[in-house]
Amino acid sequence: MPKAATSPSANVTVPRLFVLELNAGCIHTMNTDGSDRKTLVTGCHLPDGIVVDAEAGHIYWTNMGIPNLNDGTIERADLDGKNRKTIIAQGATHTPKQIILDSSVGKLYWCDREGMRVMRCNLDGSQLETLIEAGRGESDGRDQTRWCVGLTIDPKFGHLYWTQKGPDNAGLGRIFRANVEIPAGQTAANRSDIEIFYDGLPEPIDLELDHENRVLYWTDRGDPPRGNTVNRASIDNKPAEPEIVVTHLMEGIGIALDVRNDRMFVTDFAGSIYSARLDGSGERNVLFAQGNLTGIAYAEI
Repeated sequence: MPKAATSPSANVTVPRLFVLELNAGCIHTMNTDGSDRKTLVTGCHLPDGIVVDAEAGHIYWTNMGIPNLNDGTIERADLDGKNRKTIIAQGATHTPKQIILDSSVGKLYWCDREGMRVMRCNLDGSQLETLIEAGRGESDGRDQTRWCVGLTIDPKFGHLYWTQKGPDNAGLGRIFRANVEIPAGQTAANRSDIEIFYDGLPEPIDLELDHENRVLYWTDRGDPPRGNTVNRASIDNKPAEPEIVVTHLMEGIGIALDVRNDRMFVTDFAGSIYSARLDGSGERNVLFAQGNLTGIAYAEI
């Protein structure tokens, strides 16, 4: 009896965007041109950051909550939005923002804005740790230069990069770099390996790293000309000033890279999703007037 033919489409993946709509509390998914849009999850509590684990079939997202209530959470669901579960409960992280996944070690990492921390945990929410503590208490919490927002990891050298945005449009935004692991005998609050990668930025928000070309990308929601932009810089040969590759955003927030296909996807608070090549050329508006958009993730599923 002849063998059954294997379907040629069995291993075909489909590129999809996953986008957070802040005020409506929704997670949407769509094709990269904005078509076939579906709402996966509703009833999120001011969602901000999202990451997709396509291999395991999960999405993870942060809910900022109401900052003065310290009621932020992190949730997980299947790729179709089902089996929703809170993995970091209220009170454990203050105002979680961008979230990333290091599948090689089974860890989630995120920035906690008013908590002034960079944190991580296992994929089920266990083993919660603070890696960076930029401040503590109410007085420090009013200092927006301590607010941690976006982050990424360079696994080649074991470095963590994160943004501290500063007050609105104040030009006090910074990007920091440190080892992922806290040096022996030190703490998240007193570790000595933290360095400033860039300072004097308008208001840096989310980070993404092109691992192949060793280039860091970030959104900046400050005022023009340097704000409302996407910026990039080599992390091995850092230029004196970052290169601005996309302009005229309306408070840029989320960014996702598809390096293999030379493209990026960006969201802004005015409700637009943009796509462009990694050098910023070929920019086009995929969708507009979609509500207050925050985090975005690209995945092939």
